[in-house]
Amino acid sequence: MGGTAVETLRERLRGEVIGPQDAGYDEARTVYNAMVDRRPAAIARCADQTDVRAAVRFARENGIDLSVYGGGHSGAGLCMIDDALVVDLSHGLRWVRVDPRSRTALVGGGSRLGDLDHEAHGHGLATPAGIMSTTGVGGLTLGGGHGHLTRAYGLTIDNLLAADVVLADGTTVTASAEEHPDLFWALRGGGGNFGVVTAFRFALHPVDTVGLGVTLWEPEHIGAVLRWYREFLPAAAEDLNGFFATLVVAPGPPFPEEIHHKKMCGVVWCTTGPTDEESLAKLFVPVSDPAPPAFHFATPVPYPGIQSMFDELIPKGLQWYWRGDFFDRITDDAIDVHRSFLEDIPSELSTMHLYPVDGAAHRLGPVDTAWAYRDAVWSGVIAGISPEPGDAGAIRDWAVNYWEALHPQSMGGSYVNFIGQDESRDRVKATYRGHYERLAEVKKTYDPENVFHHNQNIRPADRADDR
Repeated sequence: MGGTAVETLRERLRGEVIGPQDAGYDEARTVYNAMVDRRPAAIARCADQTDVRAAVRFARENGIDLSVYGGGHSGAGLCMIDDALVVDLSHGLRWVRVDPRSRTALVGGGSRLGDLDHEAHGHGLATPAGIMSTTGVGGLTLGGGHGHLTRAYGLTIDNLLAADVVLADGTTVTASAEEHPDLFWALRGGGGNFGVVTAFRFALHPVDTVGLGVTLWEPEHIGAVLRWYREFLPAAAEDLNGFFATLVVAPGPPFPEEIHHKKMCGVVWCTTGPTDEESLAKLFVPVSDPAPPAFHFATPVPYPGIQSMFDELIPKGLQWYWRGDFFDRITDDAIDVHRSFLEDIPSELSTMHLYPVDGAAHRLGPVDTAWAYRDAVWSGVIAGISPEPGDAGAIRDWAVNYWEALHPQSMGGSYVNFIGQDESRDRVKATYRGHYERLAEVKKTYDPENVFHHNQNIRPADRADDR
C-alpha cells in the first residue's frame, strides 16, 4: 500500500489516515500488549460509520488485508496486523448515549468500558462487562463478555439488544432478534468474524453503589480455600460475585506493608446487595471458614470504582501472554496444579483468575447464543505479565506450562478472548463446540470471502483454504 494509495484513502475519509511515513505512526500502532509489535500498511482513524464503510470497500478493491481496532486490548494483538489496513474505531466512534427511561445504552464501537460505566452510572445504571475500564467494549462483547455483574445480570451478550454492522461488502445492517436474527445470534459470542460493529445497544440494570471485597490467604491455604470456594460461591445468592486469583500482592493501599510482594491466593468480591457496614460484615463472615485470612477488606464503592481498580496496576504497555479454559468444577487435581504454579509465579504481575459464569448466565439455553459453554461455572485465564521485555519468554513459558498441566481438568474449550496468539484452529472449534458449523454457515452468508479473518477465525462453510 504505497503513498498514492494512502492519499486516495485520505480523500475518501473524514477521519485521519496514518501511514508509515507519518509522525504519529508508531504511537498509533501500539496496542495494550507490548509483546505485539506490528507494522500495518496504514491506520484509518474512522470518524463515523461512513468512514468504516469506505475503508472496508477500499481494502477489498485494492486487495489489502483488513483488521479492526476497537479498544486495542486483544491479548493476541489481532487488531494490529503487519501490512494490513487497520480500521481504527477508537477515536470517532468512541461515544455513549444512555436513555434512562428505557434503561438502554447506545455505545459506539470504539468505546471502552469506562466510557459506558461513566455514562450509565450517571443514571444509577450498569450492564455486566469486564473488570477493567480500559477494555474495549467491542472485542469484549463479541467474545461474550463476563465481569463483576455476571452472576447477577448475565454475560454482556445476554444484555445486547442490537448491533449496527458494516459487512464485508461495505453495506450496513442492524442485527437484532427481529432483523438478521442469524447474524445477531452469531455476534453474541462469535467474535469479530462477521463485520465491523459500529454501535451496540445494551440493556442496563439498576446498579449504583456496590460492595467491594478483597480477601487474601497465605499460599499454604490454597487447597482449603479452593475446596471452600468451589462449594460456597455457586450456592451463594446471585447478587454476590467473586473471582478467585493467585497473585503477588502489589505494594500500596489497601494492602498493609507486611504483605507487599508476597505470593497469595484470594478472591475479589462484588455484591449488588446491601452495602452498609453491617450487611457487608455479615456477608463476609464465611471467608474465615477455610483458613484465617491474611487480609480482608470490604467497602461500598461506586460501580465505576470497582471497574477501574486494576487500571493503574496493569496499564497499557506491559508484556502479556495468556491462555484460558472453561471449567464446570474445580477438581482436587486442579488444586494441586494451582498450588504448584503459584509457587513458581514468574513475575509480580503474573496471575491466574477464575471468573464465575454461572448464576444469571445460566438462564439462557445452550443454543440461544453462539457462546457454547452455558454449562460452565468458571472461565479461567492464566496471564503472564511483566513490564520487562526480557521477561517475555519466561512469562510465556509459565503460562503455557500452567495451561498444559491444567487443561486436562477443563471442559475442553476457552472463552474466545482468552485464546493465545499461537494456539491452533482446533482451539477455536473447541470453543464453539457444536455451534461451529452454524457459525460457519452464517459466515458464508455475511462474509463468504473471509475478509474478516484477523480474529479467532471461523472459516466460511465449504471454504477449505486459509482465507
